[in-house]
Amino acid sequence: MAARLDVWRLDWRSWGSWRRLAQQLRRSWRSSLQFRTVAITVLASGAAIGLVGVYMSVSVGNDLFQSRLTQILVDSNRATSAAQGILDSSDAVDRVQVQTLLESARTSISAASSSRLVAVFRVPGQESSTVAPQDSSTFGSSTAVISPEIREAVQDDADGQFWQSVTLASDDGSSVPGIVVGSQITVPVAGRYELYIGYSLADAESTLLFVQRTLGGAGLALMVLIGAVTWIVVRFVVAPIQVAAQTSQKLASGDLGVRIPEKGEDVIATLARSFNGMADSLQSQIKELADLSEVQQRFVSDVSHELRTPLTTIRLAGDLLYDQRASFPPATERTAELLHTQVERFELLLADLLEISRYDAGSVELESEPTNLVHLAEDVIDGMRSLGDSKGSEIRLAAPGGHLAAEMDPRRVRRIVNNLIGNAIEHGEGKPIVVSVDSNESAVALSVRDYGMGMTQAEITHVFDRFWRADPSRKRTIGGTGLGLAISLEDAAAHRGWLQVWSSPGAGSCFRLTLPRTTGVALTVSPNPLPPADADTAGFVSPHAEPRRDHHA
Repeated sequence: MAARLDVWRLDWRSWGSWRRLAQQLRRSWRSSLQFRTVAITVLASGAAIGLVGVYMSVSVGNDLFQSRLTQILVDSNRATSAAQGILDSSDAVDRVQVQTLLESARTSISAASSSRLVAVFRVPGQESSTVAPQDSSTFGSSTAVISPEIREAVQDDADGQFWQSVTLASDDGSSVPGIVVGSQITVPVAGRYELYIGYSLADAESTLLFVQRTLGGAGLALMVLIGAVTWIVVRFVVAPIQVAAQTSQKLASGDLGVRIPEKGEDVIATLARSFNGMADSLQSQIKELADLSEVQQRFVSDVSHELRTPLTTIRLAGDLLYDQRASFPPATERTAELLHTQVERFELLLADLLEISRYDAGSVELESEPTNLVHLAEDVIDGMRSLGDSKGSEIRLAAPGGHLAAEMDPRRVRRIVNNLIGNAIEHGEGKPIVVSVDSNESAVALSVRDYGMGMTQAEITHVFDRFWRADPSRKRTIGGTGLGLAISLEDAAAHRGWLQVWSSPGAGSCFRLTLPRTTGVALTVSPNPLPPADADTAGFVSPHAEPRRDHHA
């Protein structure tokens, strides 16, 4: 039993080695152009060489057989004629004389044909004779190769010569190809006899095997040479391509200074010059875009900062006028109210522009701390309940889960929730708004569901764009800046979270914020469903939204 187990383990290890080899060959086939080219060339050349080798082997074998057959037929005919001459010239009349005569003819046949395989059988159907010699054969164990078909042909045609390919037994017991030639001879007094002479083709077989071995060795050597030459040639061609591929990978990874060495005047050199020119142009354009983006970001930041001083002065003057508006004429009172409202909106816009510029500059850092998302949502709802009541929308909180604390920046998450609820109030058409909070072992999620006008698929694709409005003719009623969702998207992405939206025209919308419970953990699934449970399945869902860098304030 132990021996069987050892054999099984050995076989399993061998099978594992073959599997690893096969896997390595598959990887090389997929990844290496040089290996693939050499393999295809060697296999195609091997197939062609194999076909040529088989054709040459068959042609040489047929030629050897035909040449040897012609020689055997000539020798057999000469031996048969010589034997018949001896028999015809004899005057033997008794059994002993006829037997001696036949033995003499058989010896003459062996000498003339150079074959020791001779068989003589009396043709059946003749009158019995007391002087007719008995059948004799020197074929030994190969007597069975004289088939009934050739015997019947010889018996039916006294003047014909017939042959048949057979397998003869050699002295050492092995089998060799051969030919049996049959004809008739006439023995005085005794009548007609069948004469069969066996010829070995071992020498022709040896010659054919030598030719086949020579062709096989030459074919293998030729395949090795073709493979080596192909490998050398492909190496010269593929090496520059590999350099170009590696250079393009470095260029794609951000190393804009890498270039392909330019050598010679051939096609590869032309490719290198074209690639380097493209890289130079790309580097120049990227640098220009980077400089432009930096200038644009600095401009937004500087303007926002510089506007704060005059805005503060305007705000103080506006507050003074607003506080005294009751003593003004009606037109002046209205102007003071409009001034106060627009100055507040201007302050919000400056704050949002500064926040966007920080995200564009990549200078935002989270101040994470354990925060209960349910409590945060309750605070935001309490702060916006009066606004919802003024629009006729009741804000409800559903929190089956999510009461455990999660690592997040509460200021930024509060801003997201505040923005989502504000949008729901503005577009909710006075219908209820449901805020749902739930959690699982790796994430917490907050969904804001309204039952207002909803959005189309085309509108969903732009909902996170900066300053985008679904209906430009629709007036904002809560003083938004047009940057709320864009900033919320950036805030969610800074937490490595998702901000997604489902919407259906006439059935409302649902925004879902999903955040990892622990900082740095990648999200796989959200605790809240999207589309929501009461949604029309014909609505549209945005993918895991990520901040887009193709818009600048």
